[in-house]
Amino acid sequence: MDVVSDAISAVRLGHPWSHRMRSGGDWRTRVDPFQGAGFYVVLKGGCLLRTDSGDRIPLDAGDAVLLPHGAGHAIEDARTDTEVLSGRYWLDCSRMHPLMTELPEVVHLPHRVGRHLELRAAIDLLSGELDRIKPGSCVALPNLLDLLLVYLVRSWMDEATCGTWPGALGDPVTAAALRAVHTDPAAPWTNDRLAAEAGVSRATLARRFTALVGRPPMAYLTWWRLIVAAGLLRDTSGTLATIAGRVGYGSPYAFSHAFEREFGTTPGRYRVRAAERTAERGPATPRVPRSTGPDR
Repeated sequence: MDVVSDAISAVRLGHPWSHRMRSGGDWRTRVDPFQGAGFYVVLKGGCLLRTDSGDRIPLDAGDAVLLPHGAGHAIEDARTDTEVLSGRYWLDCSRMHPLMTELPEVVHLPHRVGRHLELRAAIDLLSGELDRIKPGSCVALPNLLDLLLVYLVRSWMDEATCGTWPGALGDPVTAAALRAVHTDPAAPWTNDRLAAEAGVSRATLARRFTALVGRPPMAYLTWWRLIVAAGLLRDTSGTLATIAGRVGYGSPYAFSHAFEREFGTTPGRYRVRAAERTAERGPATPRVPRSTGPDR
């Protein structure tokens, strides 16, 4: 496993939603703040994105935008015939990995020839699936949308000139330790064992890891184990003993104590509340819409 994949998987809920908008002339669509991430890809023409915080971002054909924190916004156009691919990912914001929280309110990826080739390929495939319903679309669409989210985050990391996590994953020592923890969080890791995985001394690992990640290696390990456990409580019916073992705790008691300290509630109550949140949202089914114009 790798940190980017795990950071996304830890918060993603159900199936994403998407549709394709075609419109001409003067139009405007308003989106209130929501618990998730949204995206836009301008396929033709151009439009303007206005966030509730006051940003005004002109978008041209080929531009991609990710709103990773569900910021309220409006998108509008008064110039041309416009075609926009848009969508939304439902996220559990109670378990956000710091890589995800570090993303800015708006990630704007202008179209550049020869850059972000994987992202462009995913956009082309997704656009083709939305042109019309095809055999297998209900499987293809959610998987292509998941792929699009990965490529949007990856492209931001490639473009970022500052920030904790692009630097942490670009540092070979810190990246090696993170990869070990994410590959097998239940392993009996110690500072010495992680240092050996990274090929450096314990002191060097502690200094570089803490400076780049913001917490010592063992503190990060404990936190990540509990984030994994929260996902297992939400998505599986495993017993506390089973989940405790899968994340490296020797007993349900030790696991429950650590979980309550991190989340402020017991594992059992967390599981019940997660089920209630899922029920409130209704069944998670992919949407395969026809192309429509935006609401005026």
